[in-house]
Amino acid sequence: MATAHFVSHSPSFSKTLRYTSNPVISTPSLTFKPSSRVLKLKALLSEKPTTVSADVPAKKFQHCFSKSDNGFLYCEGTKVQDVIDSLEKRPFYLYSKPQITRNFEAYREALEGLKSIIGYAIKANNNLKILQHLRQLGCGAVLVSGNELRLALRAGFDPRRCVFNGNGKILDDLELAAREEVFVNVDSEFDLDNIVLAARKAGKRVNVLLRINPDVDPQVHPYVATGNKNSKFGIRNEKLQWFLDAVKAHPNELKLVGVHCHLGSTITKVDIFRDAAVLMVNFIDQIRAQGFEIQYLNIGGGLGIDYHRTGAVLPTPMDLINTVRELVLSRDLNLIIEPGRSLIANTCCLVNRVTGVKTNGTKNFIVIDGSMAELIRPSLYGAYQHIELVSPPPPDAEISTFDVVGPVCESADFLGKDRELPTPAKGAGLVVHDAGAYCMSMASTYNLKMRPPEYWVQEDGTVAKIRHEETFEDHIRYFEGL
Repeated sequence: MATAHFVSHSPSFSKTLRYTSNPVISTPSLTFKPSSRVLKLKALLSEKPTTVSADVPAKKFQHCFSKSDNGFLYCEGTKVQDVIDSLEKRPFYLYSKPQITRNFEAYREALEGLKSIIGYAIKANNNLKILQHLRQLGCGAVLVSGNELRLALRAGFDPRRCVFNGNGKILDDLELAAREEVFVNVDSEFDLDNIVLAARKAGKRVNVLLRINPDVDPQVHPYVATGNKNSKFGIRNEKLQWFLDAVKAHPNELKLVGVHCHLGSTITKVDIFRDAAVLMVNFIDQIRAQGFEIQYLNIGGGLGIDYHRTGAVLPTPMDLINTVRELVLSRDLNLIIEPGRSLIANTCCLVNRVTGVKTNGTKNFIVIDGSMAELIRPSLYGAYQHIELVSPPPPDAEISTFDVVGPVCESADFLGKDRELPTPAKGAGLVVHDAGAYCMSMASTYNLKMRPPEYWVQEDGTVAKIRHEETFEDHIRYFEGL
């Protein structure tokens, strides 16, 4: 099956839902409030997520979050309601650590036979524990700021397997990248000048890639399209020779080792990647003809996922890599791929509680404790993320059409519009799915809603805290001593 790398489910069950703090975090032991209720093995086995029946299409993606026959939501083998009952009363992010591993392994298997670097895009999710896990699996890192570079180094990434992107990189950050021997993408004339200055200050020759804007339409939301001619990213094709001459003029500071392109995000047609790769290898041929030893082709990231949960058969990492495999082999290139969303998005949901239900006469609203402050994608992009209750509703619950909204003082504060759901009881658990990418990393403290904690379900079924919640006291500390 094309999706086999993503769907292997082997939930582990334990007699008691256990919570552990991760020993790598150098903070005092974390205190949890486990549920007083003991989970019986027999009950767990009878309620475990249903398997795919014979009449379900073979390629339908199976999420790590799945419903049991009796209507309870599970993450791997752990009932989400039990996690809610055992934690503090605030929204939180819940991940599947095994799903992160499965997603990475899908890319690793797809890249067999190629010289390659899987560079995880830290901007998608910058949780330190997740970064350490991906690094242990074999990931490199893709960075778009100096602090992301510092975080990658803190997480133990090999800097020679890291790529520094961005259209406005500043001199101090470039100097750090030069010292650490990170690959740096050249995005503009002034960017090249700054890289030269950083190389001199660091006393290092920088390995650079030219980020060429291929002017390929990725057919996605304009906010996440990065490879067309109107984008702020990359150099224009017709300026290529100027950049080659500039690199030649600075042999002690710059070594041109590759080319890079990034088309956009949420891409669902892999032929778009091939179209761009054809253009890129043609540029490589032209550049090599001038004596440059080009070793790397970086085709960026951007593979989409099934946010709508319609059962659509979307491209897998294998589908993506197979579209460019022969081109890469024909030029004896190292392939760099920059997945973010497709590695982490489907591994997580934002877990909320229902504050209440109301109507204004024409619209029905489910009001939850989560909001655009914790998860801004629907407000920012009009993005769709699947929403459902974590436990079966009361038998007499009426099914209605609701907007799911938060308590933030903005009409833009919604997590989903026009969703058909059973009318939930006050305090019921409600999740926003596929929240691993561009959700917590874009969370804010608007309305002084403190950023939430994060947890993950581990391979043995235990739940571990991987990020502390922020508090009001954290906010006050910014003003101490002023």
